[in-house]
Formats: sequence, C-alpha cells, structure tokens
Amino acid sequence: MPSCFRVIGRCLAVGLLSLGVPLGAQAHPHGWIDLSVRLILDDQGRVEALHQRWRMDPFYSLVLLEELGRAEGDEPMEARLDQLGLEIRDTLATQGYFTELSRDGEPLALGEVSEYTVMERGGRVEFIFLLPLAEPRPLGEATLRYQVFDPTYYIEVVHEADDRAPREDALVVASAYDCETRILPADPDPAKVAQAARLDITDEAPDGLGRYFAETGEIQCRF
Repeated sequence: MPSCFRVIGRCLAVGLLSLGVPLGAQAHPHGWIDLSVRLILDDQGRVEALHQRWRMDPFYSLVLLEELGRAEGDEPMEARLDQLGLEIRDTLATQGYFTELSRDGEPLALGEVSEYTVMERGGRVEFIFLLPLAEPRPLGEATLRYQVFDPTYYIEVVHEADDRAPREDALVVASAYDCETRILPADPDPAKVAQAARLDITDEAPDGLGRYFAETGEIQCRF
C-alpha cells in the first residue's frame, strides 16, 4: 500500500519516475488539485465547517490507482482506497489540512477531521472531507476568507474552473442565508514566481512558498 502524500507530492514524483517520465528540468508545481468548497453554517449563523472536495490531476490519479492495484494482498480496491484516505487524513492533520481560515483577518482555529472518504470517479482520485472549526464561530457581517495550499507549492491547488474562470459550484454556502461568494486569483510577486521556477524535483522549497500562489475564497452573508 503506498504510504505517502508528500503530501501528495513525493508520491507523484516517485510514480512518474517509475514510468520513465523525466522531471529534473521541471519547475514547481509538479501536479495539481481541483478544489471545491462548501461552507457549513448552523441555524444560528455560526460557521461550523468547510466541506472540501479535492480531485487529483489525471496523471497523478493514474499513478495512484496503478500503485494501489499492484499492492500486495487481496483487498478490494474500495478497501485500498479507504486505507489511502486514512493515510491522507493523518498526514494532512500535521499540515493543518493545507487550509487557513480567517474572519475579518482574525485566524480561526480548525478542528480534527473525522469524516472523509476517497473514491475514484471518471478516472480521477477524489479526497472528500469535512473540516470542522475547533468551535462554531458567529459570522455576522464579517468576511470569511480561506486559502487551501501546499506550503511547499509542490502541488498547486486551484478551484474547479471552466475556461480558466472558477465555476459557480466551486464555492457555495450550505445555508438559507443570503450570502455572496467570490474566488480571488493568486497574484504572486514576480520574485516568487522566479523562485518557484528555479526549483526542480530534487529541491526543497521554503515552507510557505505555496501561500503566494493560493487563490482566496471569500464569503459574506446578510442575516
């Protein structure tokens, strides 16, 4: 059973190299995740959780599924995907689930993920999970912002898009309240772009580089 997620990244590198794909000259990132987010509000207008769906890029999904298929044992693929989900969850827990959340600039503490699943759909591996806040927080008229990113920018995380524009269902609010949402594109400093371009597969990116390339989701509701 593949036991990594590096957090997704190193597995991807090893898998591609095993297929004879030359990576040494490639710059970061080495793969991507298509992201969808659903904000969960309770009946008091408090923020409870972010429901996230991550769709691994097609090539990395192929590598993962082939590795799972070659793993020793007679477990069905569904059980192997379940085990992979556990490993992904446990690894991401040490990385803050790649997620930063704030209310009018004030960071909000996140809880632990207990609801998650991994599945294959349309040839792509999907990791779906419910990321709760440490405790529900009132939103009021404040603006909620989040970013989801790999700190090392080994993997790029982008919202689901059509024709390079985020899809309407890439960020939604699960509530009866009147809420507005928008997804702001990343606007990295040219120096950060150049820094990322100089990194190849053998380099360790400085922790936090991914933040400069992260899209920002914004939600504001009227109660």
